Amino acid sequence: MISRIDLRGDALPEGLALRDLLPRADFDVSAALEKVRPICEAVHHRGDAALIDFAEKFDGVTLKQVRVPAEALTRALEELDPAVRAALEESIRRARLVHREQRRSSHTTQVVPGGSVTEKWVPVERVGLYAPGGRSVYPSSVVMNVVPAQEAGVESIALASPPQAPAFENDPAGGLPHPTILAACALLGVDEVYAAGGASAVAMFAYGTESCPPVTMVTGPGNIWVAAAKRYFTGRIGIDAEAGPTEIAVLADATADPVHVAADLISQAEHDPLAAAVLVTDSVELADAVAKELEPQVAATKHVDDRIVPALKGRQSAIVLVDGVEEGLRVVDAYGAEHLEIQTADAAAVAGRVRNAGAIFVGPWAPVSLGDYAAGSNHVLPTGGCACHSSGLSVQSFLRGIHIVDYTQEALADVAHHVVTLADAEDLPAHGAAIKARFGWKVPASK
Repeated sequence: MISRIDLRGDALPEGLALRDLLPRADFDVSAALEKVRPICEAVHHRGDAALIDFAEKFDGVTLKQVRVPAEALTRALEELDPAVRAALEESIRRARLVHREQRRSSHTTQVVPGGSVTEKWVPVERVGLYAPGGRSVYPSSVVMNVVPAQEAGVESIALASPPQAPAFENDPAGGLPHPTILAACALLGVDEVYAAGGASAVAMFAYGTESCPPVTMVTGPGNIWVAAAKRYFTGRIGIDAEAGPTEIAVLADATADPVHVAADLISQAEHDPLAAAVLVTDSVELADAVAKELEPQVAATKHVDDRIVPALKGRQSAIVLVDGVEEGLRVVDAYGAEHLEIQTADAAAVAGRVRNAGAIFVGPWAPVSLGDYAAGSNHVLPTGGCACHSSGLSVQSFLRGIHIVDYTQEALADVAHHVVTLADAEDLPAHGAAIKARFGWKVPASK
């Protein structure tokens, strides 16, 4: 059901050469870019009418309006299963605890007497958040996007999620995002919600329409069309990341429980047929036990043929055999997983040595599923190896650092000759002239 890659015996290559040996899904955002271009430009020129057309074409839903009425949000919360409400409320509470600690305060550095630089942190003014709603619906993604934006102090928050087809005739939920998505928005106090999905939702946020003012930033996971639309609008708006298919890597030794490891690999494989499930281990016995354990666990669950089996059999998933935990650390650092579990002896010490991961889960009692819902951490994380240079969504994602430079005449005079010298070294005499003009120094006449 899952392939093996044997990296034992020979010295592991360095850098990208090692990364190229590891499994990864095909996810060509560049190819998708040309397909989303006409969608984005249709929204640009036709606004809500284009969004309504795309809802019918892609979601099979006839919309009367794109913005979700306030009464639909209220109704969704009133009708929400009490157990689901309690779980969402606890998820929100824990996420607020963690993200509130990420807030930054302004700091002033006195560089010299009379000269200071203050770094001021300012939230973006308006954000558009995306909650997927294709194969599954993700109220947890509403929590993970909204909470850090709110804790950062973003004043204007809008959310989009694909409209759902009616389950029966005259279904009041037909044409709206999933009721659990709407209920999560209501719990969080987000009342600006749109029934829009995929690239058209990103275009709505980027350009604005009759019902939705444009935003300055878009965040949230999605499929390849969402990722391509984010790339299309990069520069016009800020984005969090071009999220690809979800990934789990497990670094484990002989102390790991194969039942746990198999269950955790399956837990991510059920997201999508392109989801990646990777086990890195120095124990052949564990590898054999996990491979054996996958069979009955897969057979006993849901989404088997359309998601889990294609994901586990795909080129993006594998059991990777290494000579030891040291080599395993090199492999997982080269891989840069979205989610990395450490199931080894002294797991905390091993986890402390990892450099590249979106989030790290330590030991047998911190599975990825906990982080998806209720650890307090954020589950919007870098994929496709981007954890080597990027971070997951946080309060910092919604903040901008602005330097405020405040110098007196005396403080500028003290450093003026250095500024002029460096300006001359770069052949930018007007830079130096801007300093000289303040002190009556001779400024060369323009030619």
